[in-house]
Amino acid sequence: MESTLKGIRGSDAPCVLDMDDAATVGGGVEDTYGEDRATEEQLVTPWTVSVASGYNLMRDPRYNKGLAFTERERETHYLRGLLPPAIISQELQERKLMNNIRKYQVPLQRYTAMMDLQERNERLFYKLLIDNVEELLPVVYTPTVGEACQKYGSIFTRPQGLYISLKEKGKILEVLKNWPERSIQVIVVTDGERILGLGDLGCQCLPITLDVGTNNEELLNDEFYIGLRQRRATGQEYSDFLQEFMSAVKQNYGEKFEDFANHNAFELLAKYGTTHLVFNDDIQGTASVVLAGLIAAQKLLGGTLSEHTYLFLGAGEAGTGIAELIALEISRQTKAPIEECRKKIWLVDSKAIKPTVLIGTSGKGQTFTQDVIEAMSSINERPIILALSNPTSQSECTAEQAYTWSKGRAVFATGSPFDPVEYNGKIHVPGQANNAYIFPGFGLGVVMSGAIRVHDDMLLAASEALAQQVSEENFEKGLIYPPFSNIRKISAHIAANVAAKAYELGLASRRPQPKDLVKYAESCMYSPIYRNYR
Repeated sequence: MESTLKGIRGSDAPCVLDMDDAATVGGGVEDTYGEDRATEEQLVTPWTVSVASGYNLMRDPRYNKGLAFTERERETHYLRGLLPPAIISQELQERKLMNNIRKYQVPLQRYTAMMDLQERNERLFYKLLIDNVEELLPVVYTPTVGEACQKYGSIFTRPQGLYISLKEKGKILEVLKNWPERSIQVIVVTDGERILGLGDLGCQCLPITLDVGTNNEELLNDEFYIGLRQRRATGQEYSDFLQEFMSAVKQNYGEKFEDFANHNAFELLAKYGTTHLVFNDDIQGTASVVLAGLIAAQKLLGGTLSEHTYLFLGAGEAGTGIAELIALEISRQTKAPIEECRKKIWLVDSKAIKPTVLIGTSGKGQTFTQDVIEAMSSINERPIILALSNPTSQSECTAEQAYTWSKGRAVFATGSPFDPVEYNGKIHVPGQANNAYIFPGFGLGVVMSGAIRVHDDMLLAASEALAQQVSEENFEKGLIYPPFSNIRKISAHIAANVAAKAYELGLASRRPQPKDLVKYAESCMYSPIYRNYR
């Protein structure tokens, strides 16, 4: 992938290992108030601008515990009379809320219920999500989040992120200072031009939105639209705006580019990849998770990546990023030049090739027709079929179609979740090539090592760590990804692998290197358990 970006930068441009000390920023896991270092039994102080108490304490989602405030906390923090007398545990709160959420029949209602909870009680929100991740991830992530983004103007109640529009040009640093938190290590930013497979959603996505306008006519004519009502900025105006933003965040933040349109995504990654700590989830995150599935599939089927021929439907940033990372891994395994490895990969249909792997990143639903899947099955005993477009409505085919048309022989995974399928008396469980496998662990690995750049080898390290988490029991079900219920363990191993590679490449600034990176990653993870207040 670095070779592709270097082609965009120019042959004389530096690569990510050509570091300028003046352009680097140190990193590492910070914990300003000691809350995350404290054990669950230790007392912490509920700091806001001052010590939160009384009504303000209950209205602060970071510290609110609802009816779980103890007798002592109610006395010390002036909560007497502001709460009913009952004291209940966090576990009981969780059980009650899950019962309520399950009563909603419409996914968007579940989404809004979860967002309302996040605005009231952050720790309880994350406890629900961690303890019920397989059930709730499709609610707060794909596919439901796609509908939420489309209808965000209608369901908007209060801002949760940071909105930086063209109106703030020349004042972006001041806007960043308006955000109340000071210890920021990772930010997620988008310009909203390409969200999932849904296209231009303008200002209606989070957490940091660079609002440069929208070309979506439906949004421009929507009375509830919350963004700038103007056509998208392009050319020098867009470039200058991005440059100001990048300059403003460089001293304090690590950055993660996500869901920029293809014509901007590669250019931005090439421009800032050697001077900033940047990661494009659609290009690099998708590529890493798909490569992990392909590596795991070789353990299931036998053989190597170099023995396959890959055919893509869709050559946007996701497809191109996947193709390049596959070629890079084949080159690493075989020691062959990457140019030779690219010859195994086709981004357009050709009747002259006989693909063994079919990958869909087109953003168009039902493009893997019965004829296509039957053709793949006729030339392969176990065809690998990845229908990756999100949300569910945009998937190239459904799990039922893939297993039925391949007569149960497909090794199948999708971008959005699908239910298990029974075919000829056997239950087939489709895997989900979900970026959520990669970016939390990858981000943690970057932060805990203090990495100052993202290198392709760190993406390969993340893929290998994810593939290693697929068990024999998973393989028996036809899965090429581990269950999401283990996501914390998975993320710790990915973080450790990414950090180890950063140290190996000389990109890590946090010294000394921890002896046990997996345990260190686990110790850096957020705990949603309520803290006891002084």
